[in-house]
Amino acid sequence: MATQRDYYEILGVEKNADLKTIKNAFRKLALKYHPDRNKSADAEERFKEIAKAYGVLSDKKKRAQYDARGFSGVENYSYEDLFGGMDLGDIFGGLGGESGLTSGFGGGGLFDRFFHRHPTETLKGNDLHTKLKVPLETVLRGGEELVRFSRPITCHDCKGTGAKPGTKPRTCQECNGTGKKVINRQQQQEKGTINFQQITVCPKCFGQGTFIDSPCKSCRGRGQTEKSESIKLKIPRGAEEGMSLRIPEHGLPSTQANGPPGDLYVQLITAPDKRFERIGHDLWRNETLNVADAVLGTRIRVPTLEKDIEVNIPPGTQPDTILRLKNKGLPCYNNDSLGDLKIRINVHLPEKLSDKEKVLFEKLRELEK
Repeated sequence: MATQRDYYEILGVEKNADLKTIKNAFRKLALKYHPDRNKSADAEERFKEIAKAYGVLSDKKKRAQYDARGFSGVENYSYEDLFGGMDLGDIFGGLGGESGLTSGFGGGGLFDRFFHRHPTETLKGNDLHTKLKVPLETVLRGGEELVRFSRPITCHDCKGTGAKPGTKPRTCQECNGTGKKVINRQQQQEKGTINFQQITVCPKCFGQGTFIDSPCKSCRGRGQTEKSESIKLKIPRGAEEGMSLRIPEHGLPSTQANGPPGDLYVQLITAPDKRFERIGHDLWRNETLNVADAVLGTRIRVPTLEKDIEVNIPPGTQPDTILRLKNKGLPCYNNDSLGDLKIRINVHLPEKLSDKEKVLFEKLRELEK
């Protein structure tokens, strides 16, 4: 493994160098080693090394992190973080366009060209998210459920270009297909010339970069069509509430022609059930007793996910008592253990009494005295 060189050493500046000194050192080295100007075998590697050093040392926050912790302090920054805001006009003045340096800097150019993200590289489409209600019985045993969803897909006829088959979109000459217009200007001040670079949406193609003279009839020039799909999704036994399952390449289409689509993520939601409420792996159910059954005790028949069973209610059961039926709940995902069925007891007090009931309750009150 090659030894990583100190960023100050790469640029040939002292550790207390100010931003102007760092910028001048970078400008000099970049002009020397830019691969469009220097054809030596190691020019590109030297150029990338110089650019990365400048990306760290030219930013106050990144430089402080590097000074404090060395390479580990800036290891989490992507190349796009380092170079995304690099200003050609400010660094190279009027030399940017004349020297060909714009091919390596600005607008992601340096990142794209020298750090392995080329304009021809296909980009994956965005992921699509949907929800699926799953019955408790499927959670208990596992099984298949049908997922229905709609999504835009790349037009089969034009392959996503939006142009009529046999034709191609026409590149905007105003922006050379970038969708952006770059304006470089200079302003004279007492301390010297200040260079400005302004990037705006191309006024001719409105940021599209191309024109479609003959739109595809199938997608009307959009490059996408809407498709409704149904897929059988395998639900694992003990699937947890909110669990997401991935279906590869069933997401949104790529923004580039022939690019791979994103993925579909299906979030599992427990379907409502009149019998139970799901809390984690436990099932909860309410049962209401009359006063006599609560006082004297009784047996009641309650449902489970497999069959109805009889449950003994002990004498003197109080309101809000919770009875636990072990292992009658849901299985744990990737685990052999089972949740419980918990029964919350409610006691119903009669609102109206018959004459005979009043007599009996009076006698009961007298006995309690």
